[in-house]
Amino acid sequence: MKKTAKIISDKEIIYNIFSSLHQKWPDAKCELNHNNSFQLLIAVVLSAQATDKSVNKALEPLFTSYPQFSPKDLIEMGEENFLKVIKSIGLAKTKAKNCYNLSKILVTKYQGEVPKKREELESLPGVGRKTANVVLNVVYQQPTMAVDTHVDRVSQRIGLVEETNDRLKIEEQLLKIVPNQFALQAHHLLIFQGRYHCTAKNPKCDSCPITNYCLKKIKH
Repeated sequence: MKKTAKIISDKEIIYNIFSSLHQKWPDAKCELNHNNSFQLLIAVVLSAQATDKSVNKALEPLFTSYPQFSPKDLIEMGEENFLKVIKSIGLAKTKAKNCYNLSKILVTKYQGEVPKKREELESLPGVGRKTANVVLNVVYQQPTMAVDTHVDRVSQRIGLVEETNDRLKIEEQLLKIVPNQFALQAHHLLIFQGRYHCTAKNPKCDSCPITNYCLKKIKH
């Protein structure tokens, strides 16, 4: 990726970008299937270096059989049996161990509830900043910015942030510029744009809703 000469600083243009993305993706939301906050938490943990589709496929039989699958249920199931459920997902053994151990912590320390504080979430096994951001946003309706590969790529490609390999810097820059109206949905809008339109290979620039604002037209 060649370096962007500058970044977009005009507030009106930034507003128009997110407004256009909202018009394009009005229903943009977390695509990990879940029935409760715990199920979302483990789904996000499992999604690290894996696709949402692969996680949904692996967990579907479990969540269908146990719609309110909880930390206690996972503990009763045991780490090895949970591993069998998620064996198709990358790094399954490590993720099964983390999910089992975080379930024990949730039961013993948080009465089985997923904590609302970032520090408490990030203290759980397998839970990093991005996972915490997703949970805080989806479950507790906080305007966080979970920077995944799509948010990383799109925000730099468009010119919303400076080019960097530091995702925390991307998060901080985006949180400063996202209009309040779109703060809660912003990272979902960027994810949908990256997942379905501004893809890593062969992005659909000719039909892009924000092509007039993009500082880096991709030639292909």
